[in-house]
This record gives sequence, structure tokens and C-alpha cells, in this order.
Amino acid sequence: MAIQYIQTLSHNMLDEITALVDAGAGAGTLRIYDGTPPADADTALSGNTLLAQLTMSDPSAAAASGDDWTASSITADSSADATGTATFFRILDSNAVVVLQGTVGTSGADINLNSTSISATDNVAVSSLVITEGNT
Repeated sequence: MAIQYIQTLSHNMLDEITALVDAGAGAGTLRIYDGTPPADADTALSGNTLLAQLTMSDPSAAAASGDDWTASSITADSSADATGTATFFRILDSNAVVVLQGTVGTSGADINLNSTSISATDNVAVSSLVITEGNT
């Protein structure tokens, strides 16, 4: 059996994501990179290229519901920064402090794009982003 949390604790953990993304004076960002992802969100980038930067809403999400954190609308990057193959993303607060990172793919990833091939000046959009706490 996996560890199970009471709903209040689950919601508090998810709502902390919102608090961290919304830290600072403006909206957070979702940045998509190429290359090998760092070992974790605390590890600095190493030779990765920023392919696209999308702007989160402020606030980034409503209060947690069920076991999910659902991002509010995310503004597309209408002109991608560089050409490459998207492999991972990071969400940062408005002070450029990393909050979390995850994988990018076309299926089975944390963020699924229509294609992981991004060319400079492409429009890059994420229509929804949901993080499930995993409370079972």
C-alpha cells in the first residue's frame, strides 16, 4: 500500500506549487529546453538551449481540487527562441527561481506536445497542464 494523505494535506501540498510559482511581482514562466535534463529541479542547467518560454497566468492556478493542480491559462510563445528537440521543461516564478521540472514528449510525458521538434519562430502552445498529487 502506498502512503495516503488526508485531503487537506494533499490540497496544501498542491497549493504550495501555486504559492511558489506566483512568488515575485509578476507571472511565472514555463520554459521548454532541449538536451539532457538536470538531475533535479535544484540542479543548474548544463548546455541546454531554451527553445520556448510561455507565460503562466497570475495566479498560476486556482485552489487545488481533488488530487489535481490545474494551471490557469498559459500564454503561448508566438515565436520560439531556438531550434531543437524539446526534452524537458521548468516552471519558474517571476524572479526566475525554478519551482519544478518535468519531461516533454509526444505521449506519456509530463507535458505532451504535438511534436517535440521546435524551430525558431514557431508558435509553441500548451493547452493544459495538470499535476496530480498521486494520493491513492
